[in-house]
Amino acid sequence: MSDTQLIKDKIDIADFISEYVQLKPSGVNQKGLCPFHQEKTPSFMVSRERQSWHCFGCGKGGDIFTFLEEMEGMDFVEALRMLAERAGVELTFRENQGERSQRDRLKQINSEAARFFHNFLLKMEQSRQAREYLKERGLKDETIEEWRVGFVPNQWDLLTKYLLKKGHGIDDLVASGLTIKRENADVASGRGFFDRFRGRIMFPIWDVHGGVVGFTGRQLVPDEKSGKYVNTPQTALYDKSRVVFGLNFAKQEIKKKDLIVMVEGQMDVIATHQAGMKNVVASSGTALTEHQVALLKRYSENISMAFDSDSAGEAAAKRGIGVAVSQGMHVKVIQIPEGAGKDPDECVKIDRTVWFHAVESACDVMDWSFERAFRGKNLFDPRQKQMVVDALLPDVALIPYAVEKDHWLRELAARIGVDVAVLREDMARLKGGKSEIRNPKSEKGKTEEHVRKDRMSLLTQRLFGLLLRYPQLITDHWSLITGLELSTAPYVSLYEAIKKQYTDAGAIDVDALRVSVASNEKENPIDVLLMKGELDFSAIQESDAKKECEKLIEEIRKEWNKARRKVLQAEIERAEKGGDTSRLAILIEEFQSLQ
Repeated sequence: MSDTQLIKDKIDIADFISEYVQLKPSGVNQKGLCPFHQEKTPSFMVSRERQSWHCFGCGKGGDIFTFLEEMEGMDFVEALRMLAERAGVELTFRENQGERSQRDRLKQINSEAARFFHNFLLKMEQSRQAREYLKERGLKDETIEEWRVGFVPNQWDLLTKYLLKKGHGIDDLVASGLTIKRENADVASGRGFFDRFRGRIMFPIWDVHGGVVGFTGRQLVPDEKSGKYVNTPQTALYDKSRVVFGLNFAKQEIKKKDLIVMVEGQMDVIATHQAGMKNVVASSGTALTEHQVALLKRYSENISMAFDSDSAGEAAAKRGIGVAVSQGMHVKVIQIPEGAGKDPDECVKIDRTVWFHAVESACDVMDWSFERAFRGKNLFDPRQKQMVVDALLPDVALIPYAVEKDHWLRELAARIGVDVAVLREDMARLKGGKSEIRNPKSEKGKTEEHVRKDRMSLLTQRLFGLLLRYPQLITDHWSLITGLELSTAPYVSLYEAIKKQYTDAGAIDVDALRVSVASNEKENPIDVLLMKGELDFSAIQESDAKKECEKLIEEIRKEWNKARRKVLQAEIERAEKGGDTSRLAILIEEFQSLQ
């Protein structure tokens, strides 16, 4: 048995995908909202029986390996290795160092570096000051161990030399961001390369699965020549816009409590976890991005955000709040009481109960925005009223839900004493009077021909999903089915295979069809259609399926007639211009027969 099949047999695909997508039973399958595109109606199906998944909205699909590749941006070997480890499968293939992908080599380098930094902190005399500093910051030994906090002394190339001795290539060390290359560097001798991190407390940055993708280094001794914090730069492995610090430790507690607590700094995360609040993560001092929000939404749609009280912290928080709200997150704001600490780290050191209460009493983001916008404003002054409106309308406009958006528009209108229609006009003004930009993937941006083809494709897919779910319908409606013209529609090979199989055997064998229409694609069309049938028709009885089949056949016939009439109309015009009367008569007769 192959490695891939052994892994598939050991890992339940629905259980695995449910770690990313909330799935609900749909007959023998599972369905949910697609994680790869925005949708309100579930069109994402997972089949345990066929060990596959498919989205009928965006068209993506495959097996457990392709899901992980799509979800995490991995290549196949990375996905294979990760799933094998999860399944407890020892892979039969072997790779040498040169054959590994660069991403995989960078993961090894970062893992080695994290071990080096951590061991140096714990065991070396040069780290005494760093250990004392961490003790002063209140970190316990078990916390330092759990988060693999480390230290590197202020030496130019200590880590680079260590990793080179471990067999890693200098190009990979530079690509990892741990080593910096001078302009006149000599690769052969190794001269001209130095460590990015020197004289710093080191905090590993993990991806959601616990792999080290980068580092943050904090100065131990203040030095004005370099920043207080230095981070791994953008690499093939580390993209700060896609990583959420601490999520690998917090994800299970987030799912359990259905709440994400978002703080600003890495020490805030570590301190609050040590204090017993395990569902805390950090944006690492930057505003939340769409990629980070999409990652967090796998675990909860509820997020409470704390940020530093300075203007920079509040500005970054506002940007992040906007992204989270626009993506449908339910956002609250955590407010640490005055005098209880400038950030969560300080707050838990002064009194952990104050921090826990601040999280529990977090206020809805719109209540927070309203309070700030109205603070100190004279509502008898029309200019100040307008200032309030200008501050709040952009926030209201971000809300993706119509009822909730309407609620806050009416709340604002009532508090400033204007009609809600005035605010709707003002909202249009704030948008700058720009017309709606057409999305080329939406029906608004398509030609009539594209819309027609899409409809024909959807109708055909729906019909075949129904027929494969209830094969007896093929026998009952054989004359209607064979009368369809599907030469320009999708699933032509399946249509021909059904006609041939029924003509030869007088019945339909779905397994035989699966073999006859197999292709080089990752998914067999039959499996996709069976899931489509489950998605669309799991709630109907077999008696109702007959009526649905007749309805779909009639709609497909009408769509084909519309398309054919359009073609005939163009041919009629050409025949008229060319004076071909005999051809014209034939075309007109066919055109009239399709009315």
